Amino acid sequence: MGNYLDSRDAFTTYTEVFKSPYFVDKSAILETLIPRIGTTEKFVCVTRPRRFGKSIMANMIAAFFSRGCDSRDIFSRLDIAGMSAYTEHINRYPVISISFNRLPKRCVSFDAYISRIEQKLTADLMEIYPQAGIDPDDAVWDILKSVYNTDPTARFIFVLDEWDFIFHRDFITENDKKAYIDFLSNLLKDQPYVDFAYMTGILPVAKYSSGSELNMFLEYTMASEEMFCSDFGFTESEVALLYEKFLQRQKNSEVTREGLKLWYDGYCTKSGERVYNPRSVVASLTNNNLGNYWTSAGPYDEIYYYIRHNTAAVRDDLARMISGTPVPAKVREYAATSMSLTNKDEIFSAMVVYGFLSFENGCVQIPNRELMEKFKDMLQKEASLGYIYELAGQSERMLRATLAKDTETMQQILEFAHNTEVPLLNYNHETDLAAVVNLVYLAARDSYRIEREDKAGIGYVDFIFYPETDKMADGIILELKVDHTADEALQQIKNKKYALKFEGKLGERPKYTGRILGVGIAYNKKTKVHTCKMEVLRDAL
Repeated sequence: MGNYLDSRDAFTTYTEVFKSPYFVDKSAILETLIPRIGTTEKFVCVTRPRRFGKSIMANMIAAFFSRGCDSRDIFSRLDIAGMSAYTEHINRYPVISISFNRLPKRCVSFDAYISRIEQKLTADLMEIYPQAGIDPDDAVWDILKSVYNTDPTARFIFVLDEWDFIFHRDFITENDKKAYIDFLSNLLKDQPYVDFAYMTGILPVAKYSSGSELNMFLEYTMASEEMFCSDFGFTESEVALLYEKFLQRQKNSEVTREGLKLWYDGYCTKSGERVYNPRSVVASLTNNNLGNYWTSAGPYDEIYYYIRHNTAAVRDDLARMISGTPVPAKVREYAATSMSLTNKDEIFSAMVVYGFLSFENGCVQIPNRELMEKFKDMLQKEASLGYIYELAGQSERMLRATLAKDTETMQQILEFAHNTEVPLLNYNHETDLAAVVNLVYLAARDSYRIEREDKAGIGYVDFIFYPETDKMADGIILELKVDHTADEALQQIKNKKYALKFEGKLGERPKYTGRILGVGIAYNKKTKVHTCKMEVLRDAL
């Protein structure tokens, strides 16, 4: 079998996925793709953030169509087997499947990278089509044309995964990027040997080409196109089924269904459907642990890369998003292709494309706990973020003072915000006060699950801190007021019975057995003074 043509690699990889205990059947996408074969709609590019199942889908598509393997034993058990096109199309095509994230040995140049691809594909074509009289020095598209001219039935399905991988390598220049786009264009555009081309990536391919080189692709992004919305990422129903499998396999479950939603949900498709990060869900269920599986890189360096050119432009909005407040933004996915990312909309656009933020109803926000952890790391370690960094640095002290009912220290820390000249201290809305409060309690996220505007009692409380690492630790209910008193905030906590949120079901022992602390925080815009009031709402059980 070949390196790229009629290769078994995709089949082998997809077989392993199929055999995994938390496999999700996404084969129904084939019913949408098959009618495009040999038509003017045959060029499909799907862009999604990392770890949203793009490579798994590419391997599935190659394994289904490729004549280089017999994949009927797998697909006969999947959804596609019940569709009319199944028998006619399975394992019937010459498939050229290329994962562009493979580098040659000690690769330090674009020429070495692209030459490896050309040489391996040329070798495949010479082996499988010896009758074509191939000249190995010809361009690979000329060789494919020669094959087609010799055998008009030799029309290929191309499955090209991670088309934009090379753009993230340090040795790639702007001229290299143009040469790469030209390579893809020469390989695919207006070529009679192309029966169908399916391509994946993170960056929007059509916007990256400077002219019309790749304008034949119909591009499907998470933010702008409804088609294929449920095919990438896990839907609510799919996660529910996976969790049932998990409970059957795992006797001592440390992962809750609510925890999966809190940690890995939060992305929204163009159709309004909620989707989870699939890799993180599978890793969490496999390890029986809710944690950050987003990346093996440094704790915050990826996020900081996108804001480092203009931290001042995004500081205030980052503070608001950390508090759980969506921020209006003009997201343009093509902006992710800019390397300078100098203005706020470009920065947030790139962060949406790469999956660090979600975009819904014209606003960006931090999608879930997994990403919030990475933002927290950045805020606590990156001094260039100015007042955000300084306030976050007070967060451990603020938590200790709260648990000790030391309202004097709490007020001192909030007043410290004045000394840092925080722009949010205009407090035009309580959301800005919430942003500052969230920063000064940032360290609490290590041991608490913090819910913003949670339904509790007979109303909505501003913040509830649920102990995660120690169920006997103190729970905290925090209510904010601007131009009202801390006493009024505390009274609202009691009147609306927010503490009921910590109680278990009727007749059951409460899940959280520590004290419940009520905290009222107020700010007077006229006097520019913060006040705090605390009360023990329930003693430890």
